[in-house]
Amino acid sequence: MLLATERQLIKRFTTAAAALLLGATGAAFAVANLAPEMPPLPRTTLLETVQTLPILAPQDRAEAAGMHLYRSEVTRSTDTAEVLLKRLNIFDPEAQAFLRTDPLVQQTLLGRAGRNITIESIDNKTLVKLTARWGLENYGEFKRLTVEKNDQGYQSRIETLSASVSTRLAAGTIKTSLFAATDDARIPDSVAMQLTEIFSGDIDFHRSLRKGDHFSVVYETLEDEGETLRAGRVLSAEFINAGKTYQAMWFQEAQTTAAPAQPPQTAKPVTAPPSGAYYTLSGESLRRAFLASPMEFSRISSGFKMRFHPIFHVWRAHQGVDYAAPTGTPVRSVGDGIVKFAGVKNGLGNVVMLEHRNGYSTVYAHLSRIDIRPGQSVQQGQHIGLVGSSGWATGPHLHFEFRVHGVHHDPLTIARQSETTPVSASAKPAFDALALQVRSQLEAAKQLQVTSAQ
Repeated sequence: MLLATERQLIKRFTTAAAALLLGATGAAFAVANLAPEMPPLPRTTLLETVQTLPILAPQDRAEAAGMHLYRSEVTRSTDTAEVLLKRLNIFDPEAQAFLRTDPLVQQTLLGRAGRNITIESIDNKTLVKLTARWGLENYGEFKRLTVEKNDQGYQSRIETLSASVSTRLAAGTIKTSLFAATDDARIPDSVAMQLTEIFSGDIDFHRSLRKGDHFSVVYETLEDEGETLRAGRVLSAEFINAGKTYQAMWFQEAQTTAAPAQPPQTAKPVTAPPSGAYYTLSGESLRRAFLASPMEFSRISSGFKMRFHPIFHVWRAHQGVDYAAPTGTPVRSVGDGIVKFAGVKNGLGNVVMLEHRNGYSTVYAHLSRIDIRPGQSVQQGQHIGLVGSSGWATGPHLHFEFRVHGVHHDPLTIARQSETTPVSASAKPAFDALALQVRSQLEAAKQLQVTSAQ
């Protein structure tokens, strides 16, 4: 009985305490609600038009800032003053009028293809300065035409100057053709042509190139104020054909002994046309008595062998080599000699016969044009006529023969067996010192290709 009474007391005490707490909370809440309320903040709506800034192209931003802009182009044979300036993004009526009427511009620039141009303009595409450059026959010299605006308007002047020469390294691998490989390596066509000339006594570029053959070359570029005018001379080269390595370097006995080769990427003035020859790095001259081919580039359509004659339809010995080439392709003498005959002869059509020393002679047949006369002296590489289809010919090609004391021989064999002349003994020490530098440069050129491939 007593225990039940205690339990009831405890329950009543707990209920009373809970009620007291709830009442306190309600009182606090009531006190909080009785505090004064804050007045609402004023709200104001503002409407204003914002003008967006135009997004300027880099060129427009430069003009807005008054910057000088520079552009380069190459002239075309169809260029007029308006066409040229439009291609250079110049819209300047005063400049157009000057270029149309200036005698120097008319004589040396407009309508002439292949001339390097640099222009300077400012603000509203106004021409400030135009410079045109082109090379001359003399090695290292060039012409420079300058059209410049001053307080009196535009003025022009022309100068003959000496270029600076820089050395460049390059390398390539044959995949389809030599010119495709040199294009991939960004090597100028004139350098590719020099490579064929240098190694023409050892490599038949018509039929001996293989996929995977590779080459390295060190050559000059002629420049003016940082602008490249044209490629210059090949200084050294290496060509690996069918696994065999051929090397060449340019050497001048009288001048190289006093002035060793400059390292790559340096510039020096060109003061005189260079004279010299190409040698192997051991000192043997690469200028053989006879070139391997009477044309720079063509395709051998019939070799020195038995063949089925296309006209007589019988098997007979072909006593020469036929080179397929378009009509008008230049034909050159493979060696120094005298013109024995130049005219028309039976099935050979227009034909040239040259006599060389030691009983050697060469025949060039089916020409469309003959450019030499009987009794005239010719030098190795000199143009003597043009490819054609005169005489007994089914299409344009050159029939080429090589005779030794009247007996026919394979021209390619004769070219490879012809003698060479070594560098003189007095110049050999200087030659060897230069050859050491050349080896390093060719190795550096080879590494350029390896690096770019990676």
